[in-house]
Amino acid sequence: MHGGGELLQREEFEARKAELAAHRHALLHPKPRQLLSVGRDLSAHPLLRALADRELPVRRGMLATIVFLRCANARGQEVSGYIDLGQRLAADEAGMATVFALQARLLPRPTDLSCLNWTTNRLDSCPSANFEVVADLSAGLAFKNKRDRKVIVVDPAAPSPGDYTTRKRWKRNEYDQAVIFDHVVGRRT
Repeated sequence: MHGGGELLQREEFEARKAELAAHRHALLHPKPRQLLSVGRDLSAHPLLRALADRELPVRRGMLATIVFLRCANARGQEVSGYIDLGQRLAADEAGMATVFALQARLLPRPTDLSCLNWTTNRLDSCPSANFEVVADLSAGLAFKNKRDRKVIVVDPAAPSPGDYTTRKRWKRNEYDQAVIFDHVVGRRT
């Protein structure tokens, strides 16, 4: 014999073989993720209801959504920022579950696309898995989708937010200002 491994009894061998087969099956056939917003009563929160409606297409990559929020944080400071919904759902699943469970509010963070604390005048901007931040002195702030290279213009004075992109403002909600930019992701042209 040339092997230096341990000898197994037939029962041990069969048990390890079955364990390995179950592990391979789990890798090849992953269970579908349950949506974080399923089973939640969001009827009194129209913005969260709209985000819940977008959760599935965003997770599947068919839709890229940017959420602009302006509100007060826990310290009473006014903050505003642009949040990549897909990135937030993927990176902070536990935090988004608490948002959909109405235990926490969705707030801009320094790790989002753009975050401005108006009290401290601190501005942070970070690219995400879906968008690059494009800051231009003449054109203002915009975001470029990494998949199809289309630019989303977030300037409210712009006539259009961009190709395959819609802008929806939300009034009367728990935030001072809320805007959702939905970009239908297409192939690169």
